[in-house]
Amino acid sequence: MKKLKLEELGRKSVEAFRQMDKLPIILVADNIRSALNVGSFFRSSDAFGIEKIILCGVSPSPPHKEINKSAIGATKSMQWEYVANVEDALVQLKKDNYELIGIEQTNESVEIQEVDSCMPKIALIMGNEVDGISSSALPLLDRAIEIPQFGTKHSLNVAVCAGICLYHFTNILR
Repeated sequence: MKKLKLEELGRKSVEAFRQMDKLPIILVADNIRSALNVGSFFRSSDAFGIEKIILCGVSPSPPHKEINKSAIGATKSMQWEYVANVEDALVQLKKDNYELIGIEQTNESVEIQEVDSCMPKIALIMGNEVDGISSSALPLLDRAIEIPQFGTKHSLNVAVCAGICLYHFTNILR
């Protein structure tokens, strides 16, 4: 066994990535405080070949030193936009026929492994590191999911959570 060098991995160029067909998944960042978490969103979104990231509220946006630190160039490949109000972003996504799936612990959430189908286009809404999804955005969701946990903590880091969810829904939509 040997590690592969970067040139042996056969990755696409930024231009080829921009031209390729993307999965109809949009990642929505609802008031994410940490630029490092936002950078991780960019990197994971690039890795799974999703359509776009929408940054809302206090979420930092490129160019930003801390985003670049964890994105490692994915800000150049990923399409993104900033929408000040998350509710405005979600209303538009609903009009565009996206299923709005919030990653949040609610009285109606289901565990991620129970979700084996979804609409052809989805938006995954990731909430603030402390407060979760904005209370004003919750009524707009089509459903809420959560990742089961077995330790003493009540939540995962939002960037880790986004990676798990992107992997799960990539497998459903492929």
